Amino acid sequence: MFNTSKTTVERWVARAAKQRLDRVDWSDNPAGPNSPHNRTSAEVERQILDARKHLKEESALGEHGAAAIQRHFREKLDENVPPIRTINHVLKRHGQFDGFRRIRRTPPPPAWYLRRVADGKAELDSFDVVEGLMLEGKRDVEVLNAISLHGGLVESWPKERITAKTTVECMLKHWHRFGMPDYAQFDNDTIFQGPRHPDALGRVIRVCLSLGVTPVFAPPQENGFQANIESYNARWQTGVWRRFHFENRHRLRLQSDRYVSAVRDKFAIKIASAPNRWTIPDDWSMNYQTPVEGKIIFIRRTSQKGKVNLLGRDFVASIHWIGRLVRAEVDLNNHKIDFYQLRRREHNYQPLLNTIEYRFPNKPFKE
Repeated sequence: MFNTSKTTVERWVARAAKQRLDRVDWSDNPAGPNSPHNRTSAEVERQILDARKHLKEESALGEHGAAAIQRHFREKLDENVPPIRTINHVLKRHGQFDGFRRIRRTPPPPAWYLRRVADGKAELDSFDVVEGLMLEGKRDVEVLNAISLHGGLVESWPKERITAKTTVECMLKHWHRFGMPDYAQFDNDTIFQGPRHPDALGRVIRVCLSLGVTPVFAPPQENGFQANIESYNARWQTGVWRRFHFENRHRLRLQSDRYVSAVRDKFAIKIASAPNRWTIPDDWSMNYQTPVEGKIIFIRRTSQKGKVNLLGRDFVASIHWIGRLVRAEVDLNNHKIDFYQLRRREHNYQPLLNTIEYRFPNKPFKE
């Protein structure tokens, strides 16, 4: 009838004594002690709090944490010294902790600094180079890796040496086969960005702009922005490089291709459900002498003067946004740079900080 156990019914009857069950006041507290049997006594709690107060105000060291309180008890008592865990429980229960517990906030979504990508409306491919690998006979080898953010579409190209020219060749081969993303992200290596001198754009940037892909450059020495590609770099080395002995690049390439194919099979559903990729037009061809158009995005952290360095020059993002992240959008069509405020904690709030005029000098490109 009551959908409960016999033991529970017997407890109800015992509490009701000789009264009818529908007339018993069930709102009172159940029988039994008000506190657990192993609760620290009020006297010990008082001693712990008094010891903390004494150590904080009068001890030579001034230390008054749980370890210091336990040492104090050991000096005063021969036995029944409270353990550190108990002392911490008492201090916490009475609000006697000086520090604050770390607040763990929900991390922002991947690529939170690019709204369309973070919202799942656009795809982003990340590229990076694994260096320092050596084949039998002390022959160097480098690997260009790529992975898409939403789909997890991967590719790896072991080469004797990765250059800007080989990067463009591999990138175009990958995009011809699988389609282009809306964004392509790189670190600040000259392979991807181009020469360090002012107002210089390398091959990789120019090819991206010619195809309508927006190049994005992660901030130097910042964690998290390259996490996706760095994770794949580590997985590739674990699944390929450290598992087998390679005599030459051909064998490495064969094993790498097997691994890449297996990763694609594993994430086939994820790849199929990712944002659309765009087909390279049949009549497209790259002319490096054509004036560049489109946008280039740099994620940077401002200096103590509110400046950021990009394209080999220092620009003032905002004198009121010191030591903070910004998204700098270099608009080559409208001859300007827009600086947007970035905060991980409020990743959806990215107001415009400043706009400055910038005209890229379309000088002949040295091929």
